[in-house]
Amino acid sequence: MRGPDPDPIPYERFLPWKRWVEAGFWLAMIGGNCIANSITVLMEFRRGGSAIPAWEPMVWEASSALVWLLAILPGMAWFTRRHPFRWGGWGRQLLRYLAASAVVCVVHVLGMVALRSAAYASQGVDYDFGPWPRELLYEYLKDIRSFAYIVLTMEAYRALLRGWRGEASLLTEPEEGPPLEPVERPERFLVRKLGREFLVAAADIQWLQAAGNYVNLRVRGHDYPLRSTIAGIQERLDPRRFARIHRSYIVALDQVASIEPLDTGDARIHLKDGGVLPCSRRHRQDLRGRIDGGEA
Repeated sequence: MRGPDPDPIPYERFLPWKRWVEAGFWLAMIGGNCIANSITVLMEFRRGGSAIPAWEPMVWEASSALVWLLAILPGMAWFTRRHPFRWGGWGRQLLRYLAASAVVCVVHVLGMVALRSAAYASQGVDYDFGPWPRELLYEYLKDIRSFAYIVLTMEAYRALLRGWRGEASLLTEPEEGPPLEPVERPERFLVRKLGREFLVAAADIQWLQAAGNYVNLRVRGHDYPLRSTIAGIQERLDPRRFARIHRSYIVALDQVASIEPLDTGDARIHLKDGGVLPCSRRHRQDLRGRIDGGEA
């Protein structure tokens, strides 16, 4: 075991570019697929002797690509963060993902038909999607494959980021002999980063933030995701050191510099390192009492 990695710089340098890299990846993938499919479809029509205008295959593919980029991908990013894929519990997961794929297909079809209809109208002609039951089934058989590919890509990317940043886990009981420290109220967390492991002291945690099915541990200015709920990890933390201040936040009491009341009844928590966290009115008085009472 070793102390926290002293050089998290590569990951931190990537963060300002993260959204651009993600957007560029999907734009390249879906845009490239759009261009390739447009050319392929046009070539097939030309080879069959059809005199179809070149703009029609371009409209078909571009309308589909736009719906994926502007509507479906943001929704899938939210969905996969809210319901990340896990090994086990296949029945419920399969039903949830199948339902999501059906929603994706409906959104895709309605969006691209609307765009195609508008494009055709601008050319003075009508767009005919065909018999809806048959065409909807046809599109779903294609969309479910795209849906699965995107889910796997997003999960693989997030796993890569967690490995690069470092992912925390609770220490478990050894297979033989008693544990060296309490497991129910851990004093340290195990962090795995790029194939290496080190321990983080619970006393070094500045605050915790809920993020879907993860809780980010803020340790010395760096975040380490822990697969847990905020309520689940709260039960494992020492209540003399930590306080719940919001449905999404827990703070270390010794990190609180001041409490700024707001007109809404909520508050802002100013930390000793200059950071600011939200505090809901539900937790404000309890936190003030604990700080004033010297429980930290």
